[in-house]
Amino acid sequence: MSVWLWIILTLIVIGAVGWAFRAVGRAIRPGPFFRDMPFGVAYGYALAVALLLGGVWLWTLPNAIFFRWAVEGFFGFSIAAYLFRLLGRSVGTAWTRKMFRAMPLTAAFGLMVILIYAVLAIFAGVIAPHGQSEIFPLANVVPGGDPAMGGNPDFPLGTDQIGRDILSRLIYGAQNTVGIAFATTLIAFFLGGSLGFLAATLGGWLDQLLSRMVDVLMAIPSLIFALLLMTIASVWAGGEKGLLTLYMVLIIAVIDSTRVFRLARAVGQNIVVMDYIEAAKLRGEGLGYLVFREILPNATAPLLAEFGLRFCFVFLTIASLSFLGVGIQPPLADWGTMVRDLAQFINFAAFAPMVASAPLLAAGSIALLTVAVNFVVDWMLHRSSGLKE
Repeated sequence: MSVWLWIILTLIVIGAVGWAFRAVGRAIRPGPFFRDMPFGVAYGYALAVALLLGGVWLWTLPNAIFFRWAVEGFFGFSIAAYLFRLLGRSVGTAWTRKMFRAMPLTAAFGLMVILIYAVLAIFAGVIAPHGQSEIFPLANVVPGGDPAMGGNPDFPLGTDQIGRDILSRLIYGAQNTVGIAFATTLIAFFLGGSLGFLAATLGGWLDQLLSRMVDVLMAIPSLIFALLLMTIASVWAGGEKGLLTLYMVLIIAVIDSTRVFRLARAVGQNIVVMDYIEAAKLRGEGLGYLVFREILPNATAPLLAEFGLRFCFVFLTIASLSFLGVGIQPPLADWGTMVRDLAQFINFAAFAPMVASAPLLAAGSIALLTVAVNFVVDWMLHRSSGLKE
């Protein structure tokens, strides 16, 4: 029997169970809940139960180690986020306690992960057990630290193909990848925000010139454009790896500043028509006062939300360029480079899941931070919109 036939039969059985659930509910407990329940809702309940039973069955399989890790991580992070939010509601200033009381669990999870990454990035030299470029005469040590499985207790996450400690490189990767992404996002916001507010305030030929230049840059796919410019920059930089990293920061900052320019210009155009802007102009206030004292404070909420989204895109772009070999250069540790270097361990997934987990560590670090930042950004957008829970 084909896989598609099994899927169709399973969906039919789930539909029959959902119909029976609604019929039994109407017979046992007559009331509006079951009486007004559409078939789609009953089908959803049956599907949820089927997925739960399927998850329990998958949990019992001996080779489903990645699924068990995912489930354990989900519940572990959920409990940690709940405790973190509970701690924030009782410790801190009155403003922070009020913020944590209004914070959903997803935002608490995101904020907790961001704080963990920030601590790792700032204190990487203290936390990491070894240097990021330190090479040991033990290559391809299996994660887990079990000598019977090919591991080493001195390297709990194993070593890469040339003998570098993966745990240390993950920690330093937070410092390099996240730190460079944060600095790049700041530069992009300074460029895009300043030019966007200037275009909105002055208008005229300056607005048209900047807008058309931004349109040209935005017409090119950002990753392909960055890859093309980085290929050219690698020739200019020669063997200077630090100079190539500087070129990467400037290139990504300029490309992403176009998106910030669009937002800042749109927000600024809505603000410059307000009465208090006209009053400031009548008082004789200069351009700097209008931009930084009148427009910027009233555009903080959307810009902060956009900062979180831009940081995610910049972070993923840097990881992608490093994966392709033109991003952060060795011996600096970078998560994109780690995924590329450890990709061959995926071939061992069928019979050695612990070995195959090596490249997933860096990929999981990238995904976890991206999800965390998006959770916080969603909450900030909800707060700035004025909506209530």
